[in-house]
Amino acid sequence: MTNSITPSETKKSQQRPTNNESPTQAQKQNTLSLPAPAKLNLMLNVLDQRNDGYHNLQTVFQFIDFADQLHFTVLNDARIDLHTANLSIPDSDNLIFRAAQLLQKETGTRLGADIRLDKVLPLGGGLGGGSSNAATTLVALNKVWQTGLTQSELMTLSGRLGADVPVFIYGEAAYGTGIGDQLTPILLPEPWYVVIIPPAQVPTSKIFSHPQLTRNGQPITISDFLTHGGPNSCEAIVRQLYPDVAVALDWLSQFSSARMSGTGCAVFASFTDRSQAEKVVNQIPAAFKGVVVRGFNKSPLYN
Repeated sequence: MTNSITPSETKKSQQRPTNNESPTQAQKQNTLSLPAPAKLNLMLNVLDQRNDGYHNLQTVFQFIDFADQLHFTVLNDARIDLHTANLSIPDSDNLIFRAAQLLQKETGTRLGADIRLDKVLPLGGGLGGGSSNAATTLVALNKVWQTGLTQSELMTLSGRLGADVPVFIYGEAAYGTGIGDQLTPILLPEPWYVVIIPPAQVPTSKIFSHPQLTRNGQPITISDFLTHGGPNSCEAIVRQLYPDVAVALDWLSQFSSARMSGTGCAVFASFTDRSQAEKVVNQIPAAFKGVVVRGFNKSPLYN
């Protein structure tokens, strides 16, 4: 049994029904299916803590072709029926459900939706899966409900769901400041990445509330980042609390400079060509999963 995930396997897994009820042919024809792509934080520099408990930070987002898949069918009443396979998250806590309800409330639409999630991205991985799900939901339902919000309006609305949601609607690689929601487009190389997923879930709140988190990073300009890269202020704490993440970082560092994405368990390294990355992923220790992906400056959501 292999522990790696190939792009073709990812696509197949995204096409499977999420529960035992197969959609009818008529439903399929009237369903909009869109990806909810992952992101990598190529830098996460924590500057200080604000009075409201959030942190001022600097980060760099880039998208990868590794994604959940969401399927939206319009309902003629206001019901939101959400099918999430084996995820044990109550609807009230699920960002997909909350995004749909928020768009209903803000626009006054009387329509509803049947939403099916094919889950691929790991929970607590630092890849932005939940935030990306919320963003794709807002983009898709704004289209099929014909609610007419602009991209800018959707971004403003999405900020009420979480700090990482706006970048997925923005859809471009970005340098983020504030709490990560003030975005400036940035042109980055688009390398191949090996992403390793250790068997751990890392709650963002646990890391940002940790008393030993470094909260005095020196500001890094876009020019500095493009020349020298940047740190992940959360890595030391995650290494300490989650030994599997430390092992994954150390193992991947044998082949290329390994980094942690956001506050999650996923670690990554860049490679100049796909074959080089595939050689590495084929050697991943059995305890971990890995995938070879491509970095993109334009979100696959808008392709």
